Amino acid sequence: MKVEDRNQTVIQYMPLVHKVVHTINIKNRDYDHEDMVNIGVIGLMDALDRYDETQKVPFENYAYIRIKGAIIDEIRKTSRVPRSRMAKLNTYYKAKEELELELKRNATEIEVCQKLGLTKKELEGIHDTVHQLAYVSLDEVINIDSDNEVTILDALDDHSAPSLDESILKKEQSIYLTKAVERLTEREKQMLQMIYVERLSMKEVAYIFDISIPRVSQIHGKTLLKLRENLESDYAND
Repeated sequence: MKVEDRNQTVIQYMPLVHKVVHTINIKNRDYDHEDMVNIGVIGLMDALDRYDETQKVPFENYAYIRIKGAIIDEIRKTSRVPRSRMAKLNTYYKAKEELELELKRNATEIEVCQKLGLTKKELEGIHDTVHQLAYVSLDEVINIDSDNEVTILDALDDHSAPSLDESILKKEQSIYLTKAVERLTEREKQMLQMIYVERLSMKEVAYIFDISIPRVSQIHGKTLLKLRENLESDYAND
């Protein structure tokens, strides 16, 4: 197929790519609609290369499967948290707990890094793991009490939900979470607001803060660790 014909065919089937994207519901907000369309186009071009007319399968049906498969494979590839990274995060948590038993107070990131001999780059890797894990289960990242049913939305200003005062009255845990959020910097609170309330993508958050997407991931992961530490401190002091 000539390049001109190929490009024309891609344009012709763009509505199919958009249709596939609309059928996929994902939690990973690293990908916005445009990202998934771009990945879908790669799947469409792959379908053009692999399609075999002798199989008597309509091209649209075949392309639909290839487009959807390309998008899902890409998302799974970036959403999976490797065991090695989970092991490093668990080691970090364990070292922090041991230090706090020794010091009788909260341990700082610097103290944990010194105990484990972590470099700045390795700490950033921990932050990235927390960021990635948050899309799998935010509860596993910040919850200290296994019976805690409060979500981060209870402590952020969501105008579509009941007022913050009502949430505090309904659940004791929301008091802890609200206090923990209030101790974050304005930038950290704004980022959580954008990600969990306004549901912005990482690309949109990066644009607003004028930083790179990897930097957004690191700040997000670091903020969640800080939020967890604030919760640990409040639970321990009560």
